[in-house]
Amino acid sequence: MQVVLDNADLMWIGLKLTLKLSIVIIALSTLVGTFVGIGLVYGNWLVRSVLRLYVDIIRGIPLLVLIFLIFYGLPALHVSILGHPVNTNIARFETATLAFTLFAAAHVGEIVRGALAAVPAGQTDAAKAIGLTFWPRLRHVLLPQSMPVILPPWTNTAAELVKGTSLVTLVSMSDLMFATRKIAERTGEVVPLYAAAAVVYFVICFSISRAGVWVSGRYRYGVAR
Repeated sequence: MQVVLDNADLMWIGLKLTLKLSIVIIALSTLVGTFVGIGLVYGNWLVRSVLRLYVDIIRGIPLLVLIFLIFYGLPALHVSILGHPVNTNIARFETATLAFTLFAAAHVGEIVRGALAAVPAGQTDAAKAIGLTFWPRLRHVLLPQSMPVILPPWTNTAAELVKGTSLVTLVSMSDLMFATRKIAERTGEVVPLYAAAAVVYFVICFSISRAGVWVSGRYRYGVAR
């Protein structure tokens, strides 16, 4: 393990990018996915149709293909507004953020849709009876009761996103996997380096899983009360 200690600073640089990307995409996909799920349940027929098309298409595309489509496809587009060309070249971090957010928001949206649809109709009727309009009804009644259903699959999705960030090494982003691969190529010490990276990914994903279980338990306790 000496090679890991000798190159810990380089692996730490890669880990910081992995953590930054993970936090951003989990936050954005949760926010966007929540509104997608709400739109799938409560939107008009046009909104539901558009969102259903988006969810079904994105869920049917592998994440790696989506990353490549955005990374290589956007620069190939020649877009102009009022005769002025628009620069479609975006940085690698923004490319990864967009790809992961589009991908994960579709999955989170389906999770939220299923959870909201599982709330008994009587809860909505009761909220209307006490004068709550749509957004207060959603915030104070429907979403809190949906959380015990949302959190377990959301936790799994968040952990999968962290592991999925390793794919960005294929577009030359200096994440943890990219740093590990470069160090392994230079030193020839493959097993200890990749073992160390595996431990780091496990610790992050296990922490997310445990946090999800804890929060889910708190919500179940609150609803049970």
